[in-house]
Amino acid sequence: MKIKFGYRDIEFPSRELDQLRESQDLLGDTAALWQRLDTDGYLLLRGFIDRETVLAGRQVIMERLQAQQALAPNTPILEGVMPRGGRTVRLRSEDLVHHPAVLGVLENNVLFDLFEALFGEAALTFTYKWMRAVGNDQYTGAHYDFVYMGRGSRDLYTVWIPFGDIPIEQGTLSVCRGSHKLDSFARIRDTYGRSDVDRDGIEGWFERDPMAIVDKFGGQWLGSDYRAGDVIIFGMHTMHASTTNLTTKYRLSCDVRYQPASQPVDERWKKGGTGHYGSTRRDMKTARAEWGL
Repeated sequence: MKIKFGYRDIEFPSRELDQLRESQDLLGDTAALWQRLDTDGYLLLRGFIDRETVLAGRQVIMERLQAQQALAPNTPILEGVMPRGGRTVRLRSEDLVHHPAVLGVLENNVLFDLFEALFGEAALTFTYKWMRAVGNDQYTGAHYDFVYMGRGSRDLYTVWIPFGDIPIEQGTLSVCRGSHKLDSFARIRDTYGRSDVDRDGIEGWFERDPMAIVDKFGGQWLGSDYRAGDVIIFGMHTMHASTTNLTTKYRLSCDVRYQPASQPVDERWKKGGTGHYGSTRRDMKTARAEWGL
């Protein structure tokens, strides 16, 4: 099938963007899960959260979009159809992500159980949640999460949760396998991968054209369709991006973070934290040139 990745038209699955590997068969085997994380840089777990729980959360979020007049009139609310000239809508209000039906997904017991097994201790999650309704022709550029939240635990993990069934042409998360450990990415990890968007005043996205990364540094982009209940987990130095939303429907998803409870927490994302506060003083093209990248 033809899709768009960044602003390039590509086939999926193909050499440019192949299929993610599933790991739900490893659940219950902590050593095997860690090995897979080390090898691939991510864990894709199908049907990990109860589907009906996720869809109940989707209902609440779509009702918020409807109240904001962000849905096309006279269309089924759960379809999430954009009005003409569809756009990305901000959905980061604290009351929404902490609504019981939504929080029941983002802080589901199965997530705590998994991370407590992985960490061998109690897990905590940031108070702040990154909820997104991504509109037509929108996408996320390639980046490491460390640049946004790297001041606390080094054992911090992102969980990307789709709120609904999302085909790849609707704009789904993709990861660059190998970007967390390949020698060819070492310079990126040691420069961009140690930066902080607020402290250093840089853009967060390393590259707006994800394919340019593998052309220069190697690795393999992997993507997928997702269904309600699926999750994908990855560390702070796994390069990731999204495909472009080519549909008339919002891509509804949320990023949440988990870490060992005993370790320091990035103060920006605690309860009462500042969030981002810096201004962009250097574009990424300038920063990459300074880093020799």
